[in-house]
Amino acid sequence: MVVTAAAGAGIGSAVARRALLEGARVLISDIHEPRLQATADRLEAETGSRPAVALCDVTAESQVQGLMAAAVSELGGLDVMVNNAGMGGSVRLVDMTDEQWSAVVGVTLGGTMRCTRAALRLLIDQGTGGAIVNNASVLGWRAQPEQAHYAAAKAGVMALTRVAAAEAAEHGIRVNCVAPSLARHPFLDRVMDPGKLDELAALEPFGRAAQPWEVANVMVFLASDLSGYMTGEVVSVSSQHP
Repeated sequence: MVVTAAAGAGIGSAVARRALLEGARVLISDIHEPRLQATADRLEAETGSRPAVALCDVTAESQVQGLMAAAVSELGGLDVMVNNAGMGGSVRLVDMTDEQWSAVVGVTLGGTMRCTRAALRLLIDQGTGGAIVNNASVLGWRAQPEQAHYAAAKAGVMALTRVAAAEAAEHGIRVNCVAPSLARHPFLDRVMDPGKLDELAALEPFGRAAQPWEVANVMVFLASDLSGYMTGEVVSVSSQHP
């Protein structure tokens, strides 16, 4: 299994942790090398298994190709690709610059497309089937002020997932995605106003945000044979129907 944007304590590292506990061989990637190595150390301490690591900027095709090469060299090939990389921010549309729009869409949608495309090419060449799991968001369905760029990108991830699934089915490859509501972790508190996050969490029926591991459980399910008849699906990991 390859997991992008897995450094730190967010959804990506929670997916890697659950997969390692299930006995999978895992490669985690991120753009931040020190944090990536620290995450690998922590996962090894928590699970007894150390994931392989590879630096990757998902907006750069050459680095995505390097990630696929690392999967082959470190894991012996690819069976599951988890596309977790994304970028957010809060700004009203009337104040949004082209640069802000392009940055969020470039990582969140463009990066997911690039990694899905590379994974599909490798999985098709291998001829052994496989699974791709993308991370979308309930904001792909719901309207939330100051999130036009992020919401548009995540809606794009949902559409990309459905089309990729239709094209990959003949090769025995499944492509699904999750759409979490608010999943809170330390990095999110650094890039968004904690007070605003508290307000959003209070609106959830459980009165709290999701924990990263609660989203990770569903992503690992979609990566496993337990979801063997599911493809092209968007699974809401939420305490509220969209």
